[in-house]
Amino acid sequence: MNEYIHELPDWPEFHWNSERLTEHLALVSRQQGRLIGHMEALGFQLRQEAILQTLTADVVKTSEIEGEKLNAEQVRSSIARRLGMDIAGLELADRNVEGIVEMMLDATRNYEQPLTDERLFDWHAALFPTGRSGMAKIRVGAWRDDHAGPMQVVSGPLGRGKVHYEAPVASRLDKEMSTFLDFFNRKDGMDPLLKAALAHLWFVTIHPFDDGNGRVARAIADMQLARSEESSQRFYSMSSQIQDERKTYYDVLEQTQHGTMDITVWMEWFLSCLGRAIARAQDTLVGVLAKAKFWEALCSTPLNERQRSILNHLLDGFEGNLTTVKWAKLAKCSHDTALRDIQGLLTRGILAQNPSGGRSTSYRLADT
Repeated sequence: MNEYIHELPDWPEFHWNSERLTEHLALVSRQQGRLIGHMEALGFQLRQEAILQTLTADVVKTSEIEGEKLNAEQVRSSIARRLGMDIAGLELADRNVEGIVEMMLDATRNYEQPLTDERLFDWHAALFPTGRSGMAKIRVGAWRDDHAGPMQVVSGPLGRGKVHYEAPVASRLDKEMSTFLDFFNRKDGMDPLLKAALAHLWFVTIHPFDDGNGRVARAIADMQLARSEESSQRFYSMSSQIQDERKTYYDVLEQTQHGTMDITVWMEWFLSCLGRAIARAQDTLVGVLAKAKFWEALCSTPLNERQRSILNHLLDGFEGNLTTVKWAKLAKCSHDTALRDIQGLLTRGILAQNPSGGRSTSYRLADT
């Protein structure tokens, strides 16, 4: 009995129930059109801010899905610099952040270019600039060779883990990836949203790298979504939605990889998740407009660069409570300078002090 779909005799002849997907496709297509229309109606600066927020969330969340926590400010800084955006207080990003940002921007901004072995190797090398995944040395910028045993997705304690999936053996990878890339680059009339769903599943099922396969699969899906819109401007984050639905994502993926070549359930879930990601993007739009309104109200208020930078942190969803210590750390200034900055904003009614006082004194934006 075959355990995984890549062992089936009709692999990779995927098929699905088109009638079951018709309504999903129509709904998501309408959502796409409405969102793009709303975003295009914004001015250039607001649109750029929406793109920056979306890309930052996409990069942070695609790593979180794999259990890796990136510094969101470093991600935002790296993206802003590469987009040529003039933002005060940009933080220097480390190599790991720069690498995943490079991959995601190449996938979405150069979506018209063909996907090749070499391009995938470049993405992989960018993801792992030290040639290591954690403490483990991995094969970088090349297909895996299974020198340490079969490629398996395992959860649980070492030695007693549960094997959720085992990928095709390394000797099949050249042929498997050639077939996949031919499909991805071919203009075959397939609905572009279905192609994004299938590309994601197909790549992560082949699992051609020692590590990073999920992140690369999501970058490939984003690349195809950009092709579907014929635009490099990203206004919604599929990775953010997948992170929110992480357990279901892995459950449906595992179910599909253990099933038949009928992948209707995966396609339904992907389209539904995409629809929820697009609906969620309205929150980004609301946030961008609120931020613009905030700064418009303060256009004649004298503020220093530290104050502007920290206020932007708060507007972008600062996690936790803002204290004098955190201000000094973020602004790279002394405690006394931080206290003067905060006092100036309190006096102007821009900041308000939270009820708790003493050593736990913290602050928030006024009227929030």
